[in-house]
Amino acid sequence: MSEEISQLPPQIQQRLLRLQQLQQNLQGVMAQKQQLTMQLTETENATKELEKLADDAVVYKSIGALLVKAEKAKVSADLADRKELVKMRVDVLAKQEERLRTQVKELQEKLQQDLRPVSGSPS
Repeated sequence: MSEEISQLPPQIQQRLLRLQQLQQNLQGVMAQKQQLTMQLTETENATKELEKLADDAVVYKSIGALLVKAEKAKVSADLADRKELVKMRVDVLAKQEERLRTQVKELQEKLQQDLRPVSGSPS
């Protein structure tokens, strides 16, 4: 296959390389977005569980490998901040994903045109 690619004009070779780079970037962005979406779900679930507790309930907050006693209101505020931050990051990644998908599609169309045999040319 690399022999076939090396026989292509340099411009097409560059487009193929660019397409591979864009696809790799897209996969990375999608993976990050999926991970952050899972964090967002976990944060929302933790918030719901925290809301069920009485205001004077004993609450522990995870700090690294430790569980530390904390005030419910403080933990709730921290979760709300975290939720907002993660949601913002997910939105940014969604826009980046959309932009990359558009670039991949446009480049694929250009390559299809480049590789399409010219009709009416002598054989």
